[in-house]
Amino acid sequence: MRVKQLMNQPVRTCRRTDSLNRAAQLMWDYDCGVLPVVDDRGLLVGIITDRDICMGSYTQGRSLLELVVETAMATPVFACHLDDEIETAEYMMSDKKVRRLPVVDAGGRPVGVISLSDIACMTPSLTQDVEAARNFAETYSAICHRNKRQLATT
Repeated sequence: MRVKQLMNQPVRTCRRTDSLNRAAQLMWDYDCGVLPVVDDRGLLVGIITDRDICMGSYTQGRSLLELVVETAMATPVFACHLDDEIETAEYMMSDKKVRRLPVVDAGGRPVGVISLSDIACMTPSLTQDVEAARNFAETYSAICHRNKRQLATT
């Protein structure tokens, strides 16, 4: 199965110069927890989650209206392509320890988002495919696995 068959679309994006308040409003309006961040040409330059917004405001001690997306977005951003296999997205999620990936077209513009939850929702087909089920379990485990440094600070 290809990423384009499973991704969420249309994608909602924000700009690095938007306020965190604007990003939060978009997430609320479109019931999502992540937005790809684009530059003036529409190219992917980062990603921001609802948690990034909260922690960005908290750690900087300023309101969402005072802060711009660029102060809280994650970079570098990892993305997959429309024609990538689901296994490629799973590998990238596992390797980079992320739960969501923007999907970009050949020009580097976001066209969707694929999440670990999207892959999990394939459960009916996973019961028929032991290898796919094993891949999902390994991906989920790798993403959730906390390294020794993280454990020492918790």
